Amino acid sequence: MFETLSQLDNIQLFFNSTNAQFLNIFLAIVMYGVALGIKPHLFKSALDSPKPLAVGLVCQWVVLPILTFAVLLVFKSLIPYQVALGLILVASCPGGISSNFMAQFGKGNVELSILMSTITTLGTPIFTPLNFALWGGLYVKYFNKLGYASYQPLQVSFGYTLLIVILVILLPLLLGWLTNKFAPVFSEKLKPIMRYLSIALFLTTALIMLVNNFEAFKKYIGYIFLIVLIHNILAFCLGYGASALFKLPVKERRTVTLDTGIQNSGLGLMLLNNPKIFPSTMINGGMMFVTAWWGVWHIIAGLLLALALRVLKFDTLDLRKRVRKI
Repeated sequence: MFETLSQLDNIQLFFNSTNAQFLNIFLAIVMYGVALGIKPHLFKSALDSPKPLAVGLVCQWVVLPILTFAVLLVFKSLIPYQVALGLILVASCPGGISSNFMAQFGKGNVELSILMSTITTLGTPIFTPLNFALWGGLYVKYFNKLGYASYQPLQVSFGYTLLIVILVILLPLLLGWLTNKFAPVFSEKLKPIMRYLSIALFLTTALIMLVNNFEAFKKYIGYIFLIVLIHNILAFCLGYGASALFKLPVKERRTVTLDTGIQNSGLGLMLLNNPKIFPSTMINGGMMFVTAWWGVWHIIAGLLLALALRVLKFDTLDLRKRVRKI
C-alpha cells in the first residue's frame, strides 16, 4: 500500500482556477435554490439557542483536525506523508457550502447549516492555516521527517474569502429572499425544480472531475477511496456523536452531522494550485490526489446520507423501545 501510494508523487491531476470558478458558480445556483425554502426568522432562533452552532463549530475547527491527526498516527506506516498532509488539509478547510443543500434535502436545520458554513468560511484565514500548521507541522516534524523539507505553512487571503462568502452565499440568499417576498407563487413552483437541478449540478461536478482525471483515478483510486471513505465516515460519526452527546434535536443533529462530514475541499485544491503557497511537488503529488477525490466523494456521500435521512429516517428510531419489545 505504501509503495503504491508513493507513486502518486509522479502524477499530475487536471484542476485549475477555471474549474474552481465553475464550481463557485454551481454553488451560487444551489444556494439560490436553498434560499427559496428558508425562513429568515429561524436564523434568529439559531442564534438565540447557540448550543447546536457551538457544537458544530467545535467539531469542525477543533475536533476534526485532532481526530484526523490521531488516525494518521495509527496508520503512519501505511500512508505516505503527502497523502497524510492532504487529509490534514481537508480537515483544516471550512465546511463545504454544499452542506446547506444537503441539510435542506435531508430535512435538517438549513438556517443552522448556512450559519455554520458562513462562519467557518469567514474563519478560514485564521483556522485553516492554524490547523494545517499545527497538525501538519507536528506530523512531518516528529512522525514523517521525509516530508519536513517540502512542508510549507499556509496563508489564506481574508479578502478573497469574504468575496466568496458574498458572491456564493449572501448574494444568492438575498435573491432567494426577494423571490419569496415578491413572487411567492413562482417561488413555490421553482423549489422542486431547483432541488433536482442542484442534485444534477453536484453530480455533474463530480463527473467532470472524474472524467478529466479518469486514468489517474482508475490506477490509484483503490487505496485512496478506502482512506477517504474511512476519514469521511469518521467525520460524519464525529458530528452525529457530538450532537447525540449534547442531546441536540433531530433537525440540528442531522445538520451538524452533514456539515462536519462535508468539507470545502475545493478551497484546498485552489490552495494547492497556488505556487506561492505550495511547491510543485505537492501540486502533482498525493496531496492533490486525496484532496481532489475528497471533492468528488463528499458530494456522493453527502447526497446518499441526506437521502437516507430524508427517506429512511433511521436516526429517529428509538432503539431502546425496539429492544424492550424484543
